[in-house]
Amino acid sequence: MKLATATNNSPDGLLVVVSRDGSRYLVPDNFQTLQQAIEQWDAAEKACQILSERLEKGEGESIAALNITAPLPRAWQWLDGSAFPSHGKLMQEAFKLPPLEYDKPLMYQGMSHLFHGPGEDIPFLREEDGIDFEGEFGVIIDDVPMGISAQDAMAHIKLLVQINDWSLRTLAPVEMKTGFGWIQAKPACSMAPFAITPSEAGEAWHDGRLHLDMVVDWNEKRFGHPNGATMEVGFHELIAHAAATRPLCAGTIIGSGTVSNDNFREVGSTCISERRGIEMIDEGEPKTAFMKFGDRIRMQVSHPDGSLLFGTLDQRVVKQP
Repeated sequence: MKLATATNNSPDGLLVVVSRDGSRYLVPDNFQTLQQAIEQWDAAEKACQILSERLEKGEGESIAALNITAPLPRAWQWLDGSAFPSHGKLMQEAFKLPPLEYDKPLMYQGMSHLFHGPGEDIPFLREEDGIDFEGEFGVIIDDVPMGISAQDAMAHIKLLVQINDWSLRTLAPVEMKTGFGWIQAKPACSMAPFAITPSEAGEAWHDGRLHLDMVVDWNEKRFGHPNGATMEVGFHELIAHAAATRPLCAGTIIGSGTVSNDNFREVGSTCISERRGIEMIDEGEPKTAFMKFGDRIRMQVSHPDGSLLFGTLDQRVVKQP
């Protein structure tokens, strides 16, 4: 089942159920927003599944008439992990950092009151801040109790999403040294148009991981296509980590961190920083510049049947007026 949010006169938009091919939609009667649906998921899932089945029989209106924004235009909480070990090891080697003495999943809490829609221009103040994209997978969960086990956490994953976690690389090292986490270096993220139930991914979803390539094109050139299977810890384990000392509210979004594979020289990357790290190791210095105003980034994830699971993230970097 695919869900999306159309813009209207409210900050949370209008929830719509979308056909598998992404072309048509129907509107649920009793759930106006995705946040409402995730808070009452058992009832919402049944109602939306009925509409999904009707859509597959040819019912529904053309989605082209809607302005589709992020599935959750704003969320109660955004927790981003760093679950791909190849990315961390590469950055560690490139910047000659000491080994990290920490045996738990890495995670930070980021800005959640705004998620950009899939086709929006993304404004930044300065190119000099080091504008970078980061392709990630994510999950949306329902209410999770404190102290939950990883095994039990799996049942709380209700939807899968695709995320571009924008970063400002020039500002990040300064904030990291403070030990207080990121504020200026982590602006609002973007989300692909469709949130999908795990069953929509079929056999590609198992072990709390999405075993599919994330394909990234920068200015119409292929930048990378690493696979999501190599997460060191699955999403269920990230949820358990986040809930170790506090409950998590319905609508919390948890990210995988930058999708990365050990054979990054072959499959490429989902962020510029990783490409620059490879250049530092191989050539002694980074050669690839960060994004410029007018640059375009596109991210897609294809199902084995050829369909796009999350639709397309296609955005342009612009100067803040």
